[in-house]
Amino acid sequence: MLHPGHIRFLRFASECGDRLIVGVNNTQPNANYPTPAERVETLKSLDFVDEVILIEDGLESTLRALRPEVVVKGKEYESIHNIEYKIINDWQGTLIFSSGESSYSASDLLSAASPSDIFWVRPQSYLRRHGVTLDRSRSLISSFGRLKVVVVGDLIVDEYVNCEALGMSREDPTVVVSPQKTDRFLGGAGIVAAHAAGLGAETHFVSLTGLDEPAEWANEKLVSYEVKPHLFADHSRPTSLKRRYRVGSKTMLRVSHLRQHEVRSQIASQICEETEAILPNADVLIFADFNYGCLPQSVVDRLIQSGKACHTFIAADSQSSSQLGNIARFEGVDLITPTEHEARLAIRNQQQSLTTVGMSLLTASKARCAFITLGAAGLIVFESNAPQEFLEPERLPALNPNPVDVAGAGDSLLVSAAMSLSLGADTHLAAYLGSVAAAIQTSRVGNTPLHHSEMMQAIH
Repeated sequence: MLHPGHIRFLRFASECGDRLIVGVNNTQPNANYPTPAERVETLKSLDFVDEVILIEDGLESTLRALRPEVVVKGKEYESIHNIEYKIINDWQGTLIFSSGESSYSASDLLSAASPSDIFWVRPQSYLRRHGVTLDRSRSLISSFGRLKVVVVGDLIVDEYVNCEALGMSREDPTVVVSPQKTDRFLGGAGIVAAHAAGLGAETHFVSLTGLDEPAEWANEKLVSYEVKPHLFADHSRPTSLKRRYRVGSKTMLRVSHLRQHEVRSQIASQICEETEAILPNADVLIFADFNYGCLPQSVVDRLIQSGKACHTFIAADSQSSSQLGNIARFEGVDLITPTEHEARLAIRNQQQSLTTVGMSLLTASKARCAFITLGAAGLIVFESNAPQEFLEPERLPALNPNPVDVAGAGDSLLVSAAMSLSLGADTHLAAYLGSVAAAIQTSRVGNTPLHHSEMMQAIH
């Protein structure tokens, strides 16, 4: 059985090279032990294990076939005879003994959660009231692959540095941690584009980068997600990188490497021209605004005008967390998805009811509909030309009551809802599918692109 000691040992082994292959002895001492095949399946669930093989022809034959540069064994083997020394010496290989570090993360035990692992909230009365059926949902998700989506906005690279807490410093009241593992994810508008591609759409992404290694990494990642990147290098800024230091499930510190000034007019014109070249054949235009300079008002106004001229569905989100944004500046778009804080900020109203705030935001932004997100409380659907029976805005509860990581929930909601609305879905069905996407996204750590098969599995 796989236990924490194995996790520590295998984690250490993975850090000794670029690729980790785990060999499993093809034996089963008795019927109470897992079979070799079961042990192989368990080991494959570890995200840092690249390959698992059964050792069927003996250890020497296996090692000579693989010719590993490093062989790692448990510390308990160090004081006995090890035949590996003689074998790997033929190609100057190294034998290392270790039991790994004394910490491990429970998230290492399993790969990312699947929709079937989520304890779903099923809003049955909402689904009945608005005629949201399995067939309608399935039909929409199946049609995502027909769409061509253009995403414009700020590219961000997210890093998670998972640490072990060592305690307090004796010299001053400082928390001391030891980094154990670093994971890097595509973030910002980049993951919005990756979600669209994962859901099946032909996706183009227009954004800014610096001239640095994170920009190269992001470009490669976008291509691997089947996104077509159109990235413009700006010498005056680094590629936006947010590094989070986490202990367990808590973020202790976030360090942001970025610049927030507006892009130079020359590059702004290039962004507009590149986007306008794609728009005539596009079904959806999404603004993913993180307020780091990629979308000055001149670019927003020009592209909204161009999108409307091409009869393209237009959606926008403008984040205001550590930065300051204004969702109402995306005037006349079809869909906006602000948080309650962002909605109140846009209309400068901190006192009145959410119903008043939502309707005032629709008036100020001239948007067709708005989904105001409420975190763990779900979202509220607002529509400028709502049918008479739905004049009172309705709340849809969050579908995943036990989120692992809420980062990226709004991005996945934005993409799924926008794609649904562009295909003719009514606002309540689109809000439901957006909420399904957000529930899937919050079930795992870090931004990982949605996939249409996950959506299909989730709606069942």
